[in-house]
Amino acid sequence: MERELALEIVRVTELGALASARWIGRGDKHAADDAATAAIRSMFDSVSINGTVVIGEGEMDDAPMLYIGEQVGNADGPLVDVAVDPLEGTEVVASGLDNAQSVIAIADKGNLLHAPDIYMEKLACGPELAGKLHIEDPVEVTLQKASHFSGKSLSELTVMVLDRERHSDLIARLRAAGVRIKLLGHGDVAGAIAAALPDNEVDLYMGSGGAPEGVLAAAALKCLGGEMQGKLLPEGPFEMQRCLLMGIENPMGVLTMDDMVGTGDVIFAATGVTSGEFLSGVRFLGKDRAETHSVIMRAQSRTIRYIRSIHFLPGKRIPGRSADKQIAAM
Repeated sequence: MERELALEIVRVTELGALASARWIGRGDKHAADDAATAAIRSMFDSVSINGTVVIGEGEMDDAPMLYIGEQVGNADGPLVDVAVDPLEGTEVVASGLDNAQSVIAIADKGNLLHAPDIYMEKLACGPELAGKLHIEDPVEVTLQKASHFSGKSLSELTVMVLDRERHSDLIARLRAAGVRIKLLGHGDVAGAIAAALPDNEVDLYMGSGGAPEGVLAAAALKCLGGEMQGKLLPEGPFEMQRCLLMGIENPMGVLTMDDMVGTGDVIFAATGVTSGEFLSGVRFLGKDRAETHSVIMRAQSRTIRYIRSIHFLPGKRIPGRSADKQIAAM
């Protein structure tokens, strides 16, 4: 993959963020998601890739665009897998909360895991701890290892966890061990990435979240030199069969970075919709202008680029207008 492709991809996430940001706090998560999806799908037509969506908005029967298996790009470029979440945090945007973003990861064809839309247990860390932890260890063992290899005492470690009822036992064990906990209201992808960002206080990300978001986070962590391990949590025979149909031979096994994002190059891009752990949200500046804050990362070079862009938006985007008219107005 050419490095120029990274800048093409971030233009796509920027448009998704701009389209959905008009719906912040308006209580309509479906309209926000539809706006981001339509904008991203339209912008993909100009990107120099021959891409196949492996993580997207669902099956073809359930999603009119960015569905699994859809071909995207102008076909004038490399064969790639595409994982896309047009709006990670639809309810976040509807309620005006933090950590919503538009996210895309691409890798050479055949490298991204076809992750079913089920829960995944996750363990994420930065470069200092990469390769030294194991998701099947008891929580207390993981913390002791993290303390040893980081040179921090348990009381100095910070673990980020999604603030959900299903994590009550995990949170209790972390508190009993004496580590600091940073509870995350929303933003599974951003939370996992936080564990690997330079100069960030978070040492580990633990708990369960969506499997597709786990693959997106693994793409970013590979670019950062960190690590993500995962274990799918299928509930019942239907979800187990779903995993098998998507090519996952051992649905109960540990998923490594290589399993989730392959061994080749990866490009990750995200643009903030609302402000969060490492990205600021869209700011409408008046006079048909808006500001976006994005990150672009590439595994091969380990380069991290933050981009602040000022966009000219001809015509006011009005919530309630059809998606095609919304895009045409930009």
